[in-house]
Amino acid sequence: MLDICLLGTGGMMPLPYRWLTAMMARCDGSSLLIDCGEGTQVALKEKGWSPKPIDVICFTHYHADHISGLPGLLLTMGNAERTEPVTLIGPKGLERVVNALRTIAPELPFQLKFIELEENRNQFQIGPYVIDAYRVNHNVVCYGYSISIPRAGRFDVERARAQNVPMKAWSRLQKGETLELDGVTYTPDMVLGPDRKGLKVTYCTDTRPVPVIAEYADHADLFICEGMYGEDGKEAKAREYKHMTMYEAANLAKKAQPAEMWLTHYSPSLNRPDEFIDKVREIFPGAKTARDGWTRELTFDEE
Repeated sequence: MLDICLLGTGGMMPLPYRWLTAMMARCDGSSLLIDCGEGTQVALKEKGWSPKPIDVICFTHYHADHISGLPGLLLTMGNAERTEPVTLIGPKGLERVVNALRTIAPELPFQLKFIELEENRNQFQIGPYVIDAYRVNHNVVCYGYSISIPRAGRFDVERARAQNVPMKAWSRLQKGETLELDGVTYTPDMVLGPDRKGLKVTYCTDTRPVPVIAEYADHADLFICEGMYGEDGKEAKAREYKHMTMYEAANLAKKAQPAEMWLTHYSPSLNRPDEFIDKVREIFPGAKTARDGWTRELTFDEE
């Protein structure tokens, strides 16, 4: 199971009813945060979710509306008596940027580990998450992320017996362990069938529409995408500042065919995103104009 909460849906500046950009995922007792705009802690408190289990924080880029909430969040995690390391992922320069912000949060009871992205495509496995980071097209270096939870194949009794795998090894092999018994090495593929469909959430903001986004969002369970502008006449502004309109986001979803798309990262001038949803759904019927605090519980298909 994968829980998703869109903590903040605002771009540029916080509003009384809209915090800045942040999304949290929870799986198997571990939390992952993408971006940490101003108001992230308040949004977490309103949702009743704790910051203490955050093991990974991914940053799309280093504009203030995506990272300004970090020092306070780290302090709160420390005050919650967290001692386990936290992994931070972001474009090149991450350690320099975070250390500058830590001038106001200098002492933490846990270690920060830094992964700086330099390739156009990057993949990591941390805890239960497979994290894909892909370069997009903003006016500074910026990445989108896909967060996946893989699912192993079913245990195949006949396959195990045919390969003379002892029963006492079955349980551990089913959990993905490799082990040696009586001088023989046994691996999970000896007892498991083909991998089953896992879970995937794709997230991107602050970019022009580029094909790589649709590629990573392909058949995602949830696609969260910037829809900064919905009003007519904003196309030139979106191109100039390298953002996206709702309709450009919908066209990406039309190519990717996710189960659902949430629009986010609204301009402060976009007071009522719902006004434009009918036109957006003419392009992609599964589109929704998300609000702060929206949550989705994703579960594996029953097989």
